[in-house]
Amino acid sequence: MAMVFFYPPNPDSRFNHTYISNKLKQSLSENLSRFYPWAGWVKDEFYIDCNDKGVPYIEALVEGQLSETIRDPVPKEIHKLYPYQLDDVKDLIVTVQVNFFDCGGVAVTVLISHKVADGFSYLQFVNSWAATTRGDGDIVRPRFGSAALFPPINVAGFKTRTGMVKENIETRRFVFSNSSIAALRAKYSDFVSHPTWVEALSAFLWTRYMAVIKNENLQSRVEPSLPDHFLGNIIRIVMSLPSRNIENESYDVVNPMRDAIKKVNSEYVTKLREGKFPLYEADFGWGTPVWIGSGRRTYRNLVTFVDTSSGDGIEAWVNLKEADTAKLEKDKELLSLVSPSPNAEHLQF
Repeated sequence: MAMVFFYPPNPDSRFNHTYISNKLKQSLSENLSRFYPWAGWVKDEFYIDCNDKGVPYIEALVEGQLSETIRDPVPKEIHKLYPYQLDDVKDLIVTVQVNFFDCGGVAVTVLISHKVADGFSYLQFVNSWAATTRGDGDIVRPRFGSAALFPPINVAGFKTRTGMVKENIETRRFVFSNSSIAALRAKYSDFVSHPTWVEALSAFLWTRYMAVIKNENLQSRVEPSLPDHFLGNIIRIVMSLPSRNIENESYDVVNPMRDAIKKVNSEYVTKLREGKFPLYEADFGWGTPVWIGSGRRTYRNLVTFVDTSSGDGIEAWVNLKEADTAKLEKDKELLSLVSPSPNAEHLQF
């Protein structure tokens, strides 16, 4: 997993390169003492060697303006702010790169291995690091207890790199406003009871590129509820096989998806609701990020949904083969519901 947290230039002269660098390195060390297993390495693919060797911390100088980078983000360009290629991380658990722009803006990139963490655990680490940096005295320690609920099993023969590809994959970002999402939910509600925004948006995208992979977060759905700050990789791939008949989207797309999620619920959880990720809470002491983005993903036919920075819509990051991407970008029905980049509207620095 990798995210890039973009912070605009701060008018306070204290927040210069040297100050930010020193604060981040010191607080990262303190934060790793709480997340102590993550200062080690993954060994033999399936367990952590708590060798306390620390994590790679890299700094980079970026020519240009931060505003130019995020005004209309290009995933391939954002990828240049990563410390490593996603498929080159190997046994490392956490890697960090802090990018300093000419304008004074900062982009903090954090990579965390999906072998040991899910999305909520990722954000726990980042938000805890941010709180440490700004001097927050009330930081709750993570709880490493997921193995008690999900005991390790024999996964001999499983390849963690299965599905990863490097060639001929393009990532595109499509922004959907709340009004567009409401229109899609209304469209499907005539045939499906109370479709969620995930179901509606996924169904719509399926009809546009004929492939859906749904990644359900389970941390917010376990009954009894998991304790706050529960750490680990509690993730389940929910896969549906909708019909290729896109004339009846509600029956042939939304229903198979809902049925797939229900099967996971009956086996793993007892309730279904839409979870929210605390994406925009990482305040290191110089404000919250103006935008959080991601580079090119290494999986084909993958869609990732995240909140917009303003909270009034959803960004869909779509990974497809280059040829399919070219077709999708010209699809009139898709483009009729896609909004301009909200970043361009909210850049005030």
